[in-house]
Amino acid sequence: MKKSYRKWLIIASSLLCLSLLLFLIYSIQTQKEKKVVHMVYIPKLIDETNDFWTALIEGANMAAKDYDIDLVIDGGSNETDYEDQNRRIQKAIDSKADVIAVSPISYTNSTEMVKKVKESGIKLIFVDSGVDEDVADALIATDNFAAGMKMGKFMQQSLNEDSQIAIVSHVKDASTAIDRERGLRAGIGPYEDQIVEVVYCDSNYQKAYRLTKELLEKYPDLDYIAGLNEYSAVGAARAVDEIQGGASQRVKVIGFDNSLEQIKFLEKGVFQAIVVQKSFNMGYLAVETALKVLKGEKVPPVIDSGSELITKDNMYTEQNQKLLFPFFDK
Repeated sequence: MKKSYRKWLIIASSLLCLSLLLFLIYSIQTQKEKKVVHMVYIPKLIDETNDFWTALIEGANMAAKDYDIDLVIDGGSNETDYEDQNRRIQKAIDSKADVIAVSPISYTNSTEMVKKVKESGIKLIFVDSGVDEDVADALIATDNFAAGMKMGKFMQQSLNEDSQIAIVSHVKDASTAIDRERGLRAGIGPYEDQIVEVVYCDSNYQKAYRLTKELLEKYPDLDYIAGLNEYSAVGAARAVDEIQGGASQRVKVIGFDNSLEQIKFLEKGVFQAIVVQKSFNMGYLAVETALKVLKGEKVPPVIDSGSELITKDNMYTEQNQKLLFPFFDK
């Protein structure tokens, strides 16, 4: 009887130990599967007055919530300060993030630092812009050449052999500025030589406004001004509206992005058209793609988040209203 009891006690103890071991293994495996992904996103800047960056960051935050990702947004306040951004990239590397997403400020001066991300064994995603070397695991951005081409082709309809054109761009060494200008030039085709000047506002509303006023004084016969991002487009529109006012203005303006102020200028007739980027979509796709890369899934090297050219005539369609007011569609 005692031997039988001892035998069953040993069996029970063994089963208990085995159960505990299996439970421990399961718990460890579950913890591994539930490991929270640590992601850092470094935009060109954080500016609550800029609807493009606000919407992009909102999209990234929503994706992080949907996929249970620990997302840290770490951006500066100056879209031209690549040195500050490089320091933030180094800080993200030191934090041992699983994946780092960057919107490089400089096409050339950001390259060496983003290469360090890859050298550290960290996955790298570019958002909105890139650098002069193919180093990222994926780029999520507007096809800026194609978007610039849309702008140029629209402008061409109103141009003639006597037209004078000026471009108010944003940051000289930014890939977005480079590609949009290239696309615009291709779009206006035979009128490219009639671009009288290109100026850079360094993504500053007031500087874009001042530069546009100077252009209007310098070129009294100026016909068309193209603003290549929200800052440059808004500044240009403010200057033209102030000097000429009303819908009868002679100088035409076309711009990028869709802040509420830009939409009002479009309704008023100051803007002939605006090229709207899908910035919320861009931010969401950036986080979603980062997670796929971490899981080892194959992703396209370049993902076009899309853009549409919107005029006063088509701005009230249901689809374009969703693009112009993305937050009201949730």
